[in-house]
Parts: sequence; structure tokens; C-alpha cells
Amino acid sequence: MLPQETKPIRILLVDDQRSIREGYRMLLEVQPDIKVVAETGRSDEALELASREAVDIILLDLDLGAQSPESGLDIITKLRAANTEALILILTGASDLETHQEAARRGAMGLVNKDQSFQFIVKAIRKVHAGEAWFDRALFGAILTERGDAARKAENPEVIKIASLTERELEIIKLVGHGLKNKEIGQQLNPHIGETTVRNHLNTIFNKLEIKGGRFELLIYAYRHGLASPPILENN
Repeated sequence: MLPQETKPIRILLVDDQRSIREGYRMLLEVQPDIKVVAETGRSDEALELASREAVDIILLDLDLGAQSPESGLDIITKLRAANTEALILILTGASDLETHQEAARRGAMGLVNKDQSFQFIVKAIRKVHAGEAWFDRALFGAILTERGDAARKAENPEVIKIASLTERELEIIKLVGHGLKNKEIGQQLNPHIGETTVRNHLNTIFNKLEIKGGRFELLIYAYRHGLASPPILENN
């Protein structure tokens, strides 16, 4: 039994194959800390559900089939806008690195292959919910390299941006890099602060660093510039 105060991880499951959705629902709901609150196989319904339901993780198949107005890749940005609290974990059978990189660029926090064991997928859900990016080593390395190349091609004002951060903001960035959520960050700080104050600090950090991609973009930025240490990632 979970402690009474512990809320389950709420999942929106988006996959065009009903049999796969039913299988994942059955397997996920036997986990004491996970609950599937909604499911669909269509992109338009996914956007509607994301805006209406309180969900923590959107488990999203990239290929939603011909019956869906848009692919899973196409709606990542729209899902993030529809539900700013939910984190997107990609579920895919494709092995195309460029597609995976594009999913990360658009704001997915993790990616797992459908041929992975179910327990591996459950672990990925829990890690992403805890605030960690979940990509295999090759993909994460490619993302870091891509961001580094982009920075080198442009005039680099990053030193000035980073210098504008306060000690408290640098501390918050480091805690974000450790995978802590807003409430946990507030509890770690001395003196303790509330979630709303942490959120306000993060918005200030995003503005100072000109980060448009939210928490994941901040993670990549922090890892690139030594503001936080990357986690040890799992091999797929």
C-alpha cells in the first residue's frame, strides 16, 4: 500500500493501436504508484485530453497512423502548450536517430523503444516523473554535441548571461540538474521556500538565459556550461 499522502503518477497514453494501449494500461495499473487517467489513438483527442485532464506523464507514440490528423512528433510542442505541467515520454518502434533528436528538440523529456522490457518502461516513467531526462547514451551525446555546435557557430554571450545569475538561481539550476521537482527544490534550499517562489525563480532564470524550451532546455544548458552535472544514463 502507498502512504495515503502519496499521489500516483497520472498517465495519458497515446498510441494508435488499441491492443497496445489496452496492454500497457493493464500492465501500468498493477503498479501501485501509476494510474492511467486517459488514453487515445488520435492526435486531436490527445490535445483535448491533455488540456482537460490532470496528468503528470504523456506516454506518446511517435507514429499515430493514417487515421490521426497529425503524428506524435508533430504534436509534441502543442501538447506542452496544452498542459504545461505534464512531461512527455516518447514510446517508439523507430530507430531513426534524427527523429529521436527532433523529439528532444521539441521538448520530450525521454524516449524508450517499444522492444524494451515493460519494467524498463516503468522505470523510465518514474525517472522522468522525478525530473530526469531519459535518453540512451548515444542520443543524449548527440543532443549535447548539437547544442555545443550551435553555440560555437554564434557569437557567445553566455558568459554575460551566466554572470547575471544570482547565487540562489545557480543553486536552483544545480538542483534541477539533480532531477528535483519544484517542491523538493524548495525544501532543499536554506531557508526553505515554496513551490510558487521556485517557479518564479525558474521563470527569471529562463528569461536571463533566454531559454524557450522550459525545464529540459535548462538541463541541457546547465550540462553544457558546467552549471550542473549530467546524471548517469541508462543504456537501452
